Amino acid sequence: MKIKKIEGLIAPVYTPLKHDGSLALERIADYAEYINEKDLGGVFIAGSSGEGMLLSTSERKAVMEEWAPFDSEEFKLIVHVGHTSYKESQELAVHARENNAYAVSVMGPLFQPPKTAAALVEYCALIAAAVPDTPFYYYHIPLRTGVDVGMADFLRLGSQRIPNLAGIKFTHSNFLEMQQCMMVEDGRFDILQGMDVTLVCGLLFGIKGAIGTTYNFASDLYKKLITAFEQRNFDELNQLQKQVVRLNEILARYGGGIVAGKAILKICGVDCGPCRSPLEQLSGDRIGQLEKDLAEIGFFDF
Repeated sequence: MKIKKIEGLIAPVYTPLKHDGSLALERIADYAEYINEKDLGGVFIAGSSGEGMLLSTSERKAVMEEWAPFDSEEFKLIVHVGHTSYKESQELAVHARENNAYAVSVMGPLFQPPKTAAALVEYCALIAAAVPDTPFYYYHIPLRTGVDVGMADFLRLGSQRIPNLAGIKFTHSNFLEMQQCMMVEDGRFDILQGMDVTLVCGLLFGIKGAIGTTYNFASDLYKKLITAFEQRNFDELNQLQKQVVRLNEILARYGGGIVAGKAILKICGVDCGPCRSPLEQLSGDRIGQLEKDLAEIGFFDF
């Protein structure tokens, strides 16, 4: 398969939920319009930010079906289909392909995680083979999965076993390994940076595409950062990166990118409801204090 590398920012979208924990599918259309207005390159559906691993297979299908009409050449739908059972992942992958997915992605299995690159390749090959004409991205996020095998080795072995292997959503702080992945087979694979707080580091290594939670509500900040980098305006770049750090420090105080992120998105006008258990639920008072903390760092100015 000829790989067309993704450029620009992709938002890993949240899954709208009601207060009883059920899906609020009717909110996705407004959410999609909001993301489109941000001029992003697309969305990553049912990943970590989307609480995909806390949803049932039928719920994940229902969410995908609501996003399906928004697919376009300029707005890509990438669907996370990871599961503890590769059979369920195959089913989700086929469903995603049938509903306009540009690509599918799989994180390593949380139960009995593979210990070698070869074992991970064999696992991913079973899923990718279900959708042979659809680009397949491995979702490398060892902090959540415990799967921490060499990604460059994964690509070298995967290129022989997975014809539709497009690349990696690289959500890790090991930039040496990320660059090694970018060098495999003379840069054949598409390496998408998955840690938004260190996007500036990825730009130095030549990253062109990125998937990050805060792009849901702070994409303008990151676009300014990218522009400052391209113009070699390092003083401005330094100031913008400090804003990125301040924002992420606030996220950490209020439960992280999923819990705090959903609350921030609501403050911005898009209500995706609460998170699903066992994730924390922020009280009204905490959300009010969160808004004050955001105002103190000038969040609403950018």
